[in-house]
Amino acid sequence: MAKFVLIGSGLAGGLLAAYLGRRGYDVDLYERRADPREANIVGGRSINLAISTRGIHALEKLGIADEALQHAIPMRGRMIHDKSGDMHFAPYDVDPKKCINSIGRAGLNTTVIEAAQRYPNVHVHFNHKCTDVDLETATAHLVDSSVEAGVSPARAIPAQGDAVIGVDGAFSAVRQSMQMQISGFEYDESYLAHGYKELTIPPGPDGSWLMEKNALHIWPRKSFMMIALPNPDGSFTCTLFWEFKGPRSFAAMKTDEDVRRFFEEEFPDAVPLMPTLLQDFRENPTGSLVTIRCAPWFYRDKVCLLGDAAHAVVPFYGQG
Repeated sequence: MAKFVLIGSGLAGGLLAAYLGRRGYDVDLYERRADPREANIVGGRSINLAISTRGIHALEKLGIADEALQHAIPMRGRMIHDKSGDMHFAPYDVDPKKCINSIGRAGLNTTVIEAAQRYPNVHVHFNHKCTDVDLETATAHLVDSSVEAGVSPARAIPAQGDAVIGVDGAFSAVRQSMQMQISGFEYDESYLAHGYKELTIPPGPDGSWLMEKNALHIWPRKSFMMIALPNPDGSFTCTLFWEFKGPRSFAAMKTDEDVRRFFEEEFPDAVPLMPTLLQDFRENPTGSLVTIRCAPWFYRDKVCLLGDAAHAVVPFYGQG
């Protein structure tokens, strides 16, 4: 059977490894980060996401949908929060079973990686960063990216297969190698003028949710908005989408008082529920929203790109 070298063990990489493993292929999956099961997920970005029919169908085909969704929270509609504090619920469907689900990214990632590792022909290697790929020989060159390796010069580790698949996200090292080695390679990236920052509404004193649990909460404000997704521990992960620059923007927030005033004006009903607002705003990174297009997304039968590596889209379009 053919051997595949996969670069990137995010949701796409872990799922692809499981599918290939089920078909009997030899798979080596390399990931630059440490094992997510070691609880070293960096906070401040992409804590949870919404999964709907397409994503669930992909999990069902591997027989892991029930396992993956055991801690998911159904969101049966949008809860719209007006500036006045009034709320309006808009259901997604007349059938409450037809909904989207809030799910933790780390937990889902662990589920798909463990699904892949159930096949003896799949091998997962954490702390391996891809530096470049030789397209002609389908060989990925990697270095040890663990903390320990940082104290000495990195030693190149070759990984050759019948094909290399880049599932390493929007800033793909595999795609960068294709761009350098393929004549006429087309690449385009466009950033929105908006960025995002993740914030938190913690659980109530008794561990309960302080807002409606089974809803995707949205505070729409014309040129910006905030959303909140429920978590199993009673908290909500909030995401503020806002302009990077301008008179009212991330850049305009110079002091804690600026932040407090802005939130009290725009999201008055949320502020009392966010005791760590100022600390979260200061300490959590401001992420970018990028759309990426490239062509070609493959090289002969040797290398190809899948997922965000081939076609990153902003989250408003990318819901699976």
